[in-house]
Amino acid sequence: MKLFDRKWSGERTGTMSQEEMDYQKAYEEEHLRNADLAGRVADLEAKVDDLNFKLNRIKSNPVWKASAPARRCMHWCIRQVTRVKNCGSIKGVAAKIKYKQHEKHAMEQFGTKSFPDEARREAEQNTDFARRVKISILVPLWNNEREFQTAMLDSVLNQTYQNWELCLADGSDEAHSYIGDICREYAGRAGGRIVYRHLDVNGGIAANTNACLELASGEYIGLLDQDDILHPDVLFEYVKAINEQRADYLYCDETTFKGSNINHMLIMHFKPDYAPDNLRANNYICHFSVFKRTLLEGEAFFRPEYDGSQDHDMILRLTDRAEKVVHVPKVLYYWRNHAGSVASGIEAKPHAIDAARRAVAWNLEKHGLEHFEIESTRAFETIFRIRYEILGMPKISVVIINAGTPEELQRCRASVTEMSSYGNYEIIAGDEGLTAASYPGQMNLGAQRAEGDYLLFLDSRSEVITADWMEELLMYAQRKDVGAVGAKLYHPDETICHAGFVLGLGTGHTVGNIFAGQHRRSLGYMGRLCYAQDISAVSGACLMVKRECFTEAGGFDESFAHSLYDADFCLRLREKGLLNIFTPFAELYIRGAEYGAEATDTNGKEQYAGEAARFRERWAEALAEGDPYYNLNFSLDRNDCSLKITQ
Repeated sequence: MKLFDRKWSGERTGTMSQEEMDYQKAYEEEHLRNADLAGRVADLEAKVDDLNFKLNRIKSNPVWKASAPARRCMHWCIRQVTRVKNCGSIKGVAAKIKYKQHEKHAMEQFGTKSFPDEARREAEQNTDFARRVKISILVPLWNNEREFQTAMLDSVLNQTYQNWELCLADGSDEAHSYIGDICREYAGRAGGRIVYRHLDVNGGIAANTNACLELASGEYIGLLDQDDILHPDVLFEYVKAINEQRADYLYCDETTFKGSNINHMLIMHFKPDYAPDNLRANNYICHFSVFKRTLLEGEAFFRPEYDGSQDHDMILRLTDRAEKVVHVPKVLYYWRNHAGSVASGIEAKPHAIDAARRAVAWNLEKHGLEHFEIESTRAFETIFRIRYEILGMPKISVVIINAGTPEELQRCRASVTEMSSYGNYEIIAGDEGLTAASYPGQMNLGAQRAEGDYLLFLDSRSEVITADWMEELLMYAQRKDVGAVGAKLYHPDETICHAGFVLGLGTGHTVGNIFAGQHRRSLGYMGRLCYAQDISAVSGACLMVKRECFTEAGGFDESFAHSLYDADFCLRLREKGLLNIFTPFAELYIRGAEYGAEATDTNGKEQYAGEAARFRERWAEALAEGDPYYNLNFSLDRNDCSLKITQ
């Protein structure tokens, strides 16, 4: 209106100010742009119509119809080839089939067999918690199936912990009016603990969930999907964690199931404890999120612009604010797989991919990170690789320890100089005065001679095979919250040598290499070989660390002369509150790296046994607690995330 008044005044006086002329010009330019865009839209619509006409003509062609069986066969063959590639080889496929058989047997202990019997139910109901917090469970409703609706409601009513409130906001249309009838019926049976509201307009999952929040009065908020089922113990386990650990954000393990029987499981997701880098790479927390309501103070709940991945956006924001994020390592959530659900495939909600990418970008920007790239990985569309900006051009000191033959050392040095795209580095090699007999001794001497702000330790038996490997390690090592960063190492036969250490894994239950022996193309459990992630420790065969972090940690302990010096170093960094990160995008070959528990010679085995005993004594508490990034339900006798089977 003000603009109109100014223009009108100018017309009356016969003059026009510079500001008014600028507005006029801007208006004309915008008008032209709109006209151009309208023309482009019209052209595209015409092309779409033409393509639809051609497509329909093809579909109606008798030859096309007759070729349907051949095309189905071809697509089936393509899928099998893709599966073989993802498993690395036919051997990898066989290993996966074997794992699935093992998993199928293990599933029996996580379904209805895990539900409490009458004695356990009574004991849980009578547990006297110091804090009997009220949990408001939010369920946005929209055109739910009758069977799914009643199953969800029954799973809430069946909780052993009874101080809950179920808040239902229903955006269903008239054809699904039975949803309201069912909810009102259950509300009458729940003694006032079910609050139901029918919405005049369906606002989508974000808006409908926000409407649920308006109904809630609990100290803690829980998020449940309308077609899913809760384990009877979930609220009890969460309140127990709230009392024992002062948790203000909680989540659990989950499984997808098909049909009406939760024992018909498809995928079981056993999660690590809270890991911020894992969470940025993919929404591994997902269900069943429960959090203290105060975390929402001054913070939006579900943001409609992130519909499809609104939970990922919310989880990223609230875990940032939480003082204590607790993972309950039990299957307590059953995610129903059916047509239209995300559980049935991301193709059901393609907009979720873009929303997830934007949610991660917003989180990164909030943490002051700029000029990053987020791209989908081969594992899944919403499992991301993040490329961070390298700040400046800091000098990297590459310390190559002499662990093999002179020829191997020269090959390693040549691969660094020929393959590396990063320019500001120096090489300090084992044949240049690193006279210490032990590996950690050489590494400490190399660090003393180094001039760089970052130290990159490298086994002489390794060979660089990715040009941007230094950048990949450096972009994580630059972060203030990061200690050591490790790479993905392969044997010459393309099988994995190192993809991170797990505490308690393998021989002697000391430290083991997760996924060792799998093909380099293997996706890993839930895609874990396809994204950078937080981990307890990484291999000293390729390890980058800031010089200041190295100094503060006291360098490598040379009493671990043959092995475990890298794991010990990483755990000391972890004690200082730093994250250790494994990235699969810095890749190297390594030859003859069998040592420690893998050693074939008697002396090597004896030396490892002594060092392992000392390691277990030093890190007894950490080993007893278990590796936070390796689920307690996984077997420590296998390195492929196989499930423990309990009787």
